[in-house]
Amino acid sequence: MTGPSYSVAEIAKRFGLELRGDGDTVISSVATLARAGAGQLAFLANPRYRSQLAESAASAVVMRADDAQGHSGTALVAADPYVAFAKVAALFDPPPPLQPGIHASAVVDPSARIDPQAQVGPFASIGARSRIAAGVVVGPGCVIGEDCEIGEGSVLVARVTLVRRVRLGKRVLIHPGAVLGADGFGLAMDAGRWIKVPQQGGVVVGDDCEIGANTTIDRGAIEDTVLGEDVRLDNQIQIGHNVRIGAHTAMAGCAAVAGSATIGSHCLVGGAAGILGHLEICDRVMITAMSLVTHSIREPGEYSSGIPLMPNREWRRNAARFRQLDTLARRVNAREKTPRDKED
Repeated sequence: MTGPSYSVAEIAKRFGLELRGDGDTVISSVATLARAGAGQLAFLANPRYRSQLAESAASAVVMRADDAQGHSGTALVAADPYVAFAKVAALFDPPPPLQPGIHASAVVDPSARIDPQAQVGPFASIGARSRIAAGVVVGPGCVIGEDCEIGEGSVLVARVTLVRRVRLGKRVLIHPGAVLGADGFGLAMDAGRWIKVPQQGGVVVGDDCEIGANTTIDRGAIEDTVLGEDVRLDNQIQIGHNVRIGAHTAMAGCAAVAGSATIGSHCLVGGAAGILGHLEICDRVMITAMSLVTHSIREPGEYSSGIPLMPNREWRRNAARFRQLDTLARRVNAREKTPRDKED
């Protein structure tokens, strides 16, 4: 089956890009600079790959104006080539057409409400009082529990579980294996034994969010766990109960946020970073990969912790020295105080 194709002039007009070169060139797919061939569009955003431009066989390249100077091929000039490339690439990866209706193998509670323009796939289950809006896709094997709401145009790819009291906004994309609305980790110690604290809240996800494969978002103990508009979560992320994440924040794979933490808007959290519970992180904070956040962050900026990789022998020597840091610090402090004491 032949996919879509567009002339470079059509692409330039659609996305407001400056065209330099042959606008009649036809593009049918995208590729990297190094591997692109005839009929493919590539992009140059990182200066370290500029050397590949002269040798690239791409029919057209998205690039900045400075890089386009002296380029003999066809170029689409953009202020941010990576953003422009992302928008163009979406033309060649259209979603499958919606097929409204409920598959014969799906199980739907009589009290559930499903819009006629929604698609419910094979072996899906829809629980009591749940509501599914127009344009929603509930993929194969998804489980929608009680009292859930799924907004217009949202897509649950496959095997997604909304346990109960989960409300999704419009155009939310959830990848396979994600679980939203499971019990939070609420426990109370009584005479040496744990008592489970009932988790009576829900999960609220704003419009245009994306949740990666096998990511889990626990429902709140009393109030809801909340994701703002356009939050992007990678695969295998853990979001604890009553966490609040502000709009346009993105988190990379294997990050974890403990219960009742609050993360601001436009934040970036690197892979495998950990954020302890009940902390507050203000807007526009970047936390680098493998960092452990142990205190609230009140000022925007970039924050890091952890120790970069080093040869094992060097690490073992440094590890032995770590144990001596307190003793060394005390000795230094003592020496710094000595001259002042004598002057007094």
